[in-house]
Amino acid sequence: MTTTSQVITSDDILLKLCNSVSHVLSSTTASQVTHAAMVQRITRTCLKPDLGCFSIFDGGFSGLVVINFSAPAAIEIYRSYMQQMGMPESELAFSHTSDEVGDIMGELMNQILGDFINKVNKQLQTSINQSQPKMLTINKELTISIDTNLDEAVARRVSFRTQNNHIFYLEFAMDKTEFIKLDEFDAEDDFDPDDLLAEHGVNGTAKGSKQASWSKPTTGPVVTDDADDLLNELGL
Repeated sequence: MTTTSQVITSDDILLKLCNSVSHVLSSTTASQVTHAAMVQRITRTCLKPDLGCFSIFDGGFSGLVVINFSAPAAIEIYRSYMQQMGMPESELAFSHTSDEVGDIMGELMNQILGDFINKVNKQLQTSINQSQPKMLTINKELTISIDTNLDEAVARRVSFRTQNNHIFYLEFAMDKTEFIKLDEFDAEDDFDPDDLLAEHGVNGTAKGSKQASWSKPTTGPVVTDDADDLLNELGL
């Protein structure tokens, strides 16, 4: 019986990134952030008004992520995030040009890329690294083109919508590449550290975590202490 190999394309990787954007922004702001079902093919990536953020990544494949926020979208996301963090509304910034808004949007970009890199590591069994996200406030007359040295670059744009129907755009460029699944493997399950702590607090014992299918076998002695087991499960 012949097994058909599963092929993961650049657009499949883009979908993983879109899911990371929606997941991180929705969970950190306690609101609904969604992406369009259609994707636009573009020839170059640009920073555009009102607030542009970009980060470069390399490793198993190279690429560039740009998110261009309109002023209303940036302020909505910023204020929702800060209120979730317990900040009183009276102390929040009202302008997207505020340094605090730029700092928070950069931090959210960092969380988005962290979630995306985690997905890539587990699901594609490769590793990529990101640069520190850069955030720029851009006026209406300025567009900044970002050139990257990519191998047959694939560039895409996807629109996102906040809960209050404010629009922002993700632009993504990466090497034209494919990942071909030759054999079955079990992707390492995601886990919530809070759930693990609660489990250990109630049961007093930990279940050993499953070893990633591409990791090397452990050669050290088996640890039986519960606290060490917990740290192992948390990856510490």
